[in-house]
Amino acid sequence: MCGIAGILALRPGLAPPSRAALLAMAASQQHRGPDEFGIYRDSHLGLAHSRLSIIDLHHGQQPLQFQDENCWIAFNGEIFNHVELRAALEGKGHLFRTHSDTEVVIHAWREWGLDAFARLNGQWAIAIWDADARQLILSRDPLGICPLHLCVHRGFLYFGSEIKSIFAADASIPRAIDPAGMSQVFSFWNTLAPQGIFRGVNELEPGHMRTYKLLHDRVEVGDVAIPDTQLLGPGHTRFTGSMEEATEAVAQGLLDATRLRMLRSDVPVGSYLSGGLDSSLIAAMGQQFAGKAFQTFSIRFQDAEFDETHFQSLMVEQLGSRHHEVLITRQSIADIFPEVVRHAERPLLRTAPAPMFLLSRLVRSKGIRVVLTGEGADEMFAGYDLFREGKVRRFWGRQPDSLWRPRLLERLYPYLSRSPVAQQHIARQFFGRNLHQHAEPGFAHRMRWNTTQGLQRLFSAPLRETIAGSDPVGTFLAGLPQGIAQWDAVAQDQCIEIMSLLSGYLLSSQGDRMLLGNSVEGRFPFLDPQVIRLAHSLPSSFKLRGLDEKHVLKRVARRWIPSEIILRSKQPYRAPDALCFVGHQAPGYVAELLSESALTRSGLFDPQSASQLYAKCKMGAALGQMSNTDNMAMVGILSTQLLHHEMVASVPNYPAVHPRTEIDQTSST
Repeated sequence: MCGIAGILALRPGLAPPSRAALLAMAASQQHRGPDEFGIYRDSHLGLAHSRLSIIDLHHGQQPLQFQDENCWIAFNGEIFNHVELRAALEGKGHLFRTHSDTEVVIHAWREWGLDAFARLNGQWAIAIWDADARQLILSRDPLGICPLHLCVHRGFLYFGSEIKSIFAADASIPRAIDPAGMSQVFSFWNTLAPQGIFRGVNELEPGHMRTYKLLHDRVEVGDVAIPDTQLLGPGHTRFTGSMEEATEAVAQGLLDATRLRMLRSDVPVGSYLSGGLDSSLIAAMGQQFAGKAFQTFSIRFQDAEFDETHFQSLMVEQLGSRHHEVLITRQSIADIFPEVVRHAERPLLRTAPAPMFLLSRLVRSKGIRVVLTGEGADEMFAGYDLFREGKVRRFWGRQPDSLWRPRLLERLYPYLSRSPVAQQHIARQFFGRNLHQHAEPGFAHRMRWNTTQGLQRLFSAPLRETIAGSDPVGTFLAGLPQGIAQWDAVAQDQCIEIMSLLSGYLLSSQGDRMLLGNSVEGRFPFLDPQVIRLAHSLPSSFKLRGLDEKHVLKRVARRWIPSEIILRSKQPYRAPDALCFVGHQAPGYVAELLSESALTRSGLFDPQSASQLYAKCKMGAALGQMSNTDNMAMVGILSTQLLHHEMVASVPNYPAVHPRTEIDQTSST
């Protein structure tokens, strides 16, 4: 994984993109790629690249040229089937100078055009510049693993893996929080592409290709989706075999996906190990291709409520891996949180990304720059409590007067110290809302969205006025795939979870940004396209059997991991939230950013409401009581204030970088 950036002049008569601007863009992303830097310039376009060397370490410098033609590529990501694609292209007469997957991508584009992207098994953000045709092509992988942001300012298109690269290119680019982005974050926990959190800065949608063709007097812009890859829900192919056959198929698919992600690397690959089913299974499969040199990495929590050390130890004992741990305390989360927000580049409603950032720092310190993770298993195999909750509430909704159907709620959330189902009367009131909508897509998610949107009462009056009348949930639901209403309920919920949370939060705020913040690449076997297609083809009862989540995956795991891990109650990854920022050890920035003057300067929250919440959280911490809503509100306000301070009110300076690759064609175009 790397960092890419670029500048395109969108109208005639503008000066060529400057060398200084391109170097500033590369410098702002050097955490994503500290190994090498490269820039390309002509009279219309500039490209910048910050490289994290994973494949073909000594060659494949970028920007990379296609043979002797005036066509260039800057690439962030990995293509795991590049060996097979190379062979197919060589059969068509293509000649290669390197062994890098980057060169395969540009050859594939030349051979197949848009269809090339549908052939890729990987994760990517790509910029290809055909100087002779004066056309820029931008592409992003279907699940949005790799980010790509866009901004048009004073006749130039700026793009980059991270927003900070765009701001670094030109100090005159406005920096302001977008009200529409705030409305989305305080609905879905993240923005949904193309919407961004900064005004005027958008995000290329996952699975899309954007083209900019410079004509004589105008720019022709095109945006098309990569041909359907059946990654959001069930397609035309349905699995018709038995549970045993499904178990074998899933096991083989995961093993193949893990093999590709272990072996398609010229540096050692390690694995995260949470102690749960998903990461344990992936670590066990990964070890098959690494042997005794395999390294695993875990988070331990000082707070027993979040700690999974016992299960991690069981798995490490079986693997015999070289294991490393980082101990997370409330203090360590509070201390690192400003840096976490700076890398996330959006508000956070949970602190969960902070331990992930500290974990990737540990990984890098042990000489590992690539890790496998279990992300995607819950989405593809129906592992979240939300899927179980939705199933119970739909069952109840079909007989809303039943007294025993809601008793099934008691089987949910056993890991929460303040479980929403602990008191039957309150649980029935809370979960019994809107049961008449049980047949509508989005039914299972609306409670979460409504709870999060309730935090918007803390917005400042001008911000509330600006977003009044907007309906981010309605807009999102209107954009769901055609025919989703005919899918079964579990498939609907899985699709909505993928579209609303996977890319923008789990793979970005908690994934890419926390990994690449320490120059570490994440690889996700559960997000292999073949695994996804297989998972979507399975009957929902193979995934959520009664209220047994990830049923078929548990069957797969029987031959790989200890039974105690398979049989344990579901415990999703969580971290201490608001408690990290109150009490006598709270860092000074907390009180400073939540002061009336700081809140007034940002203009995003009502100072009186925010101050009351802060006081309530301090009192709640002293009493040992903190509601889920107050947790989210406290973290959301603080992280937004940090984001404003770091990226709106401040202009950072980045250490200078020196390009190994520099191509200047400004005098020849």
